[in-house]
Amino acid sequence: MTSGLLSASVFSASSPTSGDRSAAFGLQERSIFTRAKAKLIASLDRAFLQPKGCAPIGSACCHGLLYVGGLLIFLLCFCFCVHGAEAPADLFQAANKLYYENKFAEAASTYEKIIHSGNAAPSLYFNLGNAWFKSGQLGRAITAYRQAERLNPRDPDVRANLQFARNQTQGPSLSPDRWQRLLGKLTLNEWTLLASGSVWLWFLLLAGLQYEPAWKRSLRGLLNGLAVASIALCGSLAAALYENRAVETAVVIAPEAVVRRGPLEESQNAFAVHDGAELRVLDRKDDWLLVTTDPRRTGWLRRDQVLPPAR
Repeated sequence: MTSGLLSASVFSASSPTSGDRSAAFGLQERSIFTRAKAKLIASLDRAFLQPKGCAPIGSACCHGLLYVGGLLIFLLCFCFCVHGAEAPADLFQAANKLYYENKFAEAASTYEKIIHSGNAAPSLYFNLGNAWFKSGQLGRAITAYRQAERLNPRDPDVRANLQFARNQTQGPSLSPDRWQRLLGKLTLNEWTLLASGSVWLWFLLLAGLQYEPAWKRSLRGLLNGLAVASIALCGSLAAALYENRAVETAVVIAPEAVVRRGPLEESQNAFAVHDGAELRVLDRKDDWLLVTTDPRRTGWLRRDQVLPPAR
């Protein structure tokens, strides 16, 4: 009964549209009750199990106390779920309704409220990107798609919509190179797990060889291969950390912005960028950013004309 009650609280929108995947602007599913449901069921199971130490003469009393305790746990958990998750669920449904009514700017604002409340997920950023794209805010859409890709880099709909939005950008823009695309195949957590797992496996194999020296000849190739793999994965992890933490990018959100040769309005124009252009940030000074799209184009841009992607 408990499982049925909570599973009915899961909310969703329609799945991404099929057909032309370069414009899959359907909404994705989003669930916020999974963890709460698992914790609640586990708590109820522990509460209703009879302890081995209960004496037979007091079994009725034990059952009564366990029932009352389990009911209290259920009520507390249910109130917590309603307080912490009903509001985002209602907002999500309201945002979906606004999206299907073609009120894209209002839908985007509602999706952002859910994200700012701490319920961010790849599907929410994906829906936010769709809403911003439909409302004509190309730069904001690309920023949302990039965050969705950071959280779920192998989602084909996210990658297709991000590329589709990037293709609409006019003028110079920063594009990821082959190495950055390779690093982007995995999340930072996945690179960390792979690197640490390979290192620990290498250490365990070394410990096993110390325990049984007779294995050295047969496992020498495996040991060397694992050492090379560990070095490569640790190097990839370091590169992914650098790209995520040290390299700062910004996305233009103004219809057209002038990049100047100095951090002053009176400075000479260097080049122009348009809505959706992605720029690498090299330096900051007051309300100006030193940005570049390639080694030939570098200049200063006002900070209020760009939106830094979330990290």
